[in-house]
Amino acid sequence: MIQSVLVANRGEIARRVFATCRRAGIGTVAVFSDADALSPHVAEADTAVRLPGNSPADTYLRGDLVIEAALLAGADAIHPGYGFLSENADFARAVHEAGLTWIGPPAPAIEMMGSKVESKKMMAAAGVPVLTELDPGAVTEADLPVLVKASAGGGGRGMRVVRELADLPEQLEGARREAQSAFGDPTVFCERYLETGRHIEVQVMSDRHGTVWAVGERECSIQRRHQKVVEEAPSPLVEAVPGMRERLFEAARLAAKAIDYEGAGTVEFLADHKGDFYFLEMNTRLQVEHPVTECTTGLDLVDLQLQVAAGGSLDPEPPAVSGHSIEVRLYAEDPAQNWQPQSGPVHRLDLPENAVEFDVLRSPGIRLDSGVVDGSTVGVHYDPMLAKVISFAPTRTQAATRLATALSRAQIHGLRTNRDLLVNVLRHPAFLAGDTDTAFFDTHGLDVLARPLASADAERLSALAAALADAAHNRDVATVNTSLPSGWRNLASAPQSKTFTGGGGDLEIRYLLTRYGLKAEGFDDVALVSATARHVALDVAGLRRSFAVSRYGDDVFVDSALGPVSLHAAPRFTDPSAVVAEGSLLAPMPGSVIRLGAAAGDTVTAGQPIVWLEAMKMEHTIKAPASGVLTELSVTAGQQVDVGTVLAVVEAAQPGGEL
Repeated sequence: MIQSVLVANRGEIARRVFATCRRAGIGTVAVFSDADALSPHVAEADTAVRLPGNSPADTYLRGDLVIEAALLAGADAIHPGYGFLSENADFARAVHEAGLTWIGPPAPAIEMMGSKVESKKMMAAAGVPVLTELDPGAVTEADLPVLVKASAGGGGRGMRVVRELADLPEQLEGARREAQSAFGDPTVFCERYLETGRHIEVQVMSDRHGTVWAVGERECSIQRRHQKVVEEAPSPLVEAVPGMRERLFEAARLAAKAIDYEGAGTVEFLADHKGDFYFLEMNTRLQVEHPVTECTTGLDLVDLQLQVAAGGSLDPEPPAVSGHSIEVRLYAEDPAQNWQPQSGPVHRLDLPENAVEFDVLRSPGIRLDSGVVDGSTVGVHYDPMLAKVISFAPTRTQAATRLATALSRAQIHGLRTNRDLLVNVLRHPAFLAGDTDTAFFDTHGLDVLARPLASADAERLSALAAALADAAHNRDVATVNTSLPSGWRNLASAPQSKTFTGGGGDLEIRYLLTRYGLKAEGFDDVALVSATARHVALDVAGLRRSFAVSRYGDDVFVDSALGPVSLHAAPRFTDPSAVVAEGSLLAPMPGSVIRLGAAAGDTVTAGQPIVWLEAMKMEHTIKAPASGVLTELSVTAGQQVDVGTVLAVVEAAQPGGEL
């Protein structure tokens, strides 16, 4: 019987495992890096042990320190979560050698599946369909396009699509760097890239007594940078193709039996629209998207992991699947800016209905698995996923509608997220028709899918509400003439003026509060019903609209049924020292400079890479905005930079080629 579990991980998955342990009466131990000292998973554990440092290589990838922490805290078992050490066979062996229970598959099974190159050979021998692995050094024009993949990891790290043979060496180099940074192993390989494939995976669960379950399939076709964004169970493709589920489940069971698997695992396949599929990899761990399987089966997969690790037996057959569940990954990123990761504070993360946290949905509703709470800070050392939001309903359309509505009405205050994109995807006719594949964003246009939920008119109305709420706040904190309305004068005066910066640029709001009501320039059909510092009600062309207003310094967030709006209150006066030179390349996020593509004085062309930054386990390229001369290069390789740091300055060439 397991008494206390250390989770060798952080954030959302650590909190998820802790939740099941608490329900089972099992003690919990957290480990944390210095950057995670105030993380929710640390506060929620019975005991927490510090791993000195910030980078994964110094902390969560240090198996020796994790095992020392378990022994120090009196834990008798280790759950690896996903990522980091979860698929490290040497770590699994070390856990056993330390006298602890490993909540995962046997080390040999991890080892056999740990190399995507060798695992494909093994699966082919077991009768599982596979895509042929290509030697990076032998790729020809005829093989293109190809996908470069890290042999030891997943989650989009170390993955690059190559369509031109001349680009292959650079992409291989970048993939190896990412793989080394994320997984400690730079090995990569290539395979044929299917432009419009469907990503289908099967959840397996096996015990040490010979029972192997194919619990259900998931579809995870909508991806960005080869990382899943929307996941669902069951798969629309599998539902539509007769006999495909039986073939998938049989292939997944063959894969698990071939390596004497134990515990929870996922066999991933790439399928075409006809229902033919090919083995991609087997993840010998719990998947990020496991909640959709839990909601459609009623199983707690973490609880089953604990039972199997303790020697328990599974029932002869898994439970039947019912209903539909969809999960979206809420990321701190800007999809419209090439998925640029964001860092900074999370002021508020609140769903509009009573969401269940870290538990199986047994009736229609919303589930939230989050790694952050109000007041958390998203740093640059780890993946920028804030939360997973999951819906469960009797039908796919109901699940999509319910999830889209919950997301659109959620209060998400702080850094920029992909929330609007997720809602647009869930409401898209192609998604609702089940027409999803790995090229979804290319097919339907990322620029269209990433558009704000709030229209330009809704943004203007929200800015008016923000200005009125600000005026109400000023009256609340006034120390003199407290009974007078905001902006009151003995004689008619100029309008009150407030300027905000929104997604569409600057918004100047000019208004007067008179004895006859609100007079706002450009809002002839708008009447003020009520205004407080946090809530404004307006009549708009005969329709009552309510706006919730939250302010954090100069950042203002306005939530309404018209869509969420993020504004920045412009200063009345500009600080000259804050003005940067034209042509400046600014750091879009905090990170580490890993490479430079030019030197000061060089002539550069528009789009030429100037600086490579590493942040949130990914590489980001900063390119010249125009052709000209690199007049200033302010950073060096290895330097840490903050967001907004001037990295370089390009003086653009004038028409005719003159500088």
